[in-house]
Amino acid sequence: MTSTDEPGPHLPPPPGRAPKAFPARPPSQAAEAAVGLLESVREDLSAVSLPLALPGVDKARQDARNAVAQLDDYILPRYRSLDAPLLAVVGGSTGAGKSTLVNALVGHPVTRSGAIRPTTRQPILLHHPDDAGWFEGHRVLPTLSRIRGTISTEPLPASRAGATPDAEAISSLVLVADAAVPQGIALLDAPDVDSISDDNRRLAGQLLAAADLWVFVTTANRYADAVPWKLLLNAASRDIMVAVVLDRVPQEAEAEVSADLRALLKQEGLGGAGLFIVRETYLDDLGMLPPESVEPLRSWLRELAADSAGRSEIARRTLNGTVRALAGRVGAVAQAVQEQERAAATLRSDARDSYRDAVTRILDATKDGALLRGEVLARWQDFVGTGEFFRTLEQNVGRLRDRMGAFFRGEPMPAVRVEVAIETGLQAVILDEAANAAEETDQRWRSDPAGRQLLGTEDLSGTSQGFADKAAAEIRAWQAALMELIRTEGQGKRTQARWLSFGINGLGAALMIVVFSMTAGLTGLEIGVAGGTAVVGQRLLEAVFGEDAVRRLAQTAREDLHARCQRLLQAEQQKFLDRFPDGAPDTAQVLAGHAAALTRLADQA
Repeated sequence: MTSTDEPGPHLPPPPGRAPKAFPARPPSQAAEAAVGLLESVREDLSAVSLPLALPGVDKARQDARNAVAQLDDYILPRYRSLDAPLLAVVGGSTGAGKSTLVNALVGHPVTRSGAIRPTTRQPILLHHPDDAGWFEGHRVLPTLSRIRGTISTEPLPASRAGATPDAEAISSLVLVADAAVPQGIALLDAPDVDSISDDNRRLAGQLLAAADLWVFVTTANRYADAVPWKLLLNAASRDIMVAVVLDRVPQEAEAEVSADLRALLKQEGLGGAGLFIVRETYLDDLGMLPPESVEPLRSWLRELAADSAGRSEIARRTLNGTVRALAGRVGAVAQAVQEQERAAATLRSDARDSYRDAVTRILDATKDGALLRGEVLARWQDFVGTGEFFRTLEQNVGRLRDRMGAFFRGEPMPAVRVEVAIETGLQAVILDEAANAAEETDQRWRSDPAGRQLLGTEDLSGTSQGFADKAAAEIRAWQAALMELIRTEGQGKRTQARWLSFGINGLGAALMIVVFSMTAGLTGLEIGVAGGTAVVGQRLLEAVFGEDAVRRLAQTAREDLHARCQRLLQAEQQKFLDRFPDGAPDTAQVLAGHAAALTRLADQA
């Protein structure tokens, strides 16, 4: 056999024939509903993201990929065309004689066999010429390109037959039309399931997942190998029809070996599998088995192909079992997604808790008098005057107003210096607490494998670039809002003259001092620290607006500062939260619903 590289659906017809097109029968309403469900399952499985390094996540990722591939390769195509020919995949262990068996079934070398491993690199699909239309398009195995193979006019030995081994063409499917293949069934010679090539093993698994029935080839000395049995058990879970070929069996050991293999099959739930014995024998000059050695299997395949009702029953049985197995796989992926969501929620909670605690510490620092030390206290004392000012304060509020008003009208700059000192001190507190929150979050995440994976090698334990400028801008915006609050409060005719006489900056500075000296008590304005320093600001404001108004102004200013600090640190915590990829929040629930719907679909079938 020779081959021509003509991938895609536009293949040349077999010599002397025009390929027939086989449109699927109009689907029933139930079939349309099933296809709609399966397409939704495929779409949602394709979108599954399992980014966190949790136990078992690699298997869950592989399960999701395999489920999508099987939907594309087998389940959806079979639902759309239940009357298509059966696809019998010939698979098995390395050196089991799969290609030799396929050649014997058609009566001449069509696929390469020999001692070099792996022999089968490109899978070869043999079909009856009248069935060409079912396979030349991408109805099944759509990810594999098509290459049309032709049968050589002169018989080639099996060591030279078939496609030339080509590691670069592992993603292609060689199609060969041969009248020796009974119409209604196709044979696919697959790579070794335990090949030394990773690509070959993956492709073998993909082909077996697309099979309507599996011809499993093993040998007298390898029939108990673990790898093929794992795939056999997978076939049992799909309720797929399996024909087991026990190859190269010495005549003297036939009874013992076949009895042991039958017992193993029955033990693993495959007691209904057909067992065909191929005795150890010599190959002819072309590398062919004697025709009579495979006659029982050839007759079984022909009878199967001739029975349209039987073929339909096999197709439906395998499809139904595959859908049921898919339901379990989708359910397992749903559980994995749920575990990811729980782990992500824990990591998000760690970040939010750290930054929420940082906001609390910032606010505590603004109401316990801590900011009324150092530079802020010095600038405020420069602003209000000397100790003599404090001694006369209680005697005459009016005199306080006059002195303050004269002070403001003559030299307003000290009030501005108070604002700047407050901005600098508050910014330092915010930067320090934001850095603490980042370090705490980084430590929590790195103590968790999932968090370590999300962080990678990037260091997020400090504040973000530009955060200091953002904090300063937010403080200035708060100060401006506080000034506007005073203007709004002083709109009445009685208070307007007073606050104008003191100046907006002076009253603003006084209100900031009051805000930073009030405790968390709910029963009114209390002075926490700095003694007379805070009393001056409070009495000044009360002289202009009254005690109730001052309490209200201070509370409003504090709530505004709280909200701004929250927004500032919430934005800063996003550098952690943005490590999570986007995903639908209800993915686990949707997939669990799909699993239940697939189970119902299998039950109804």
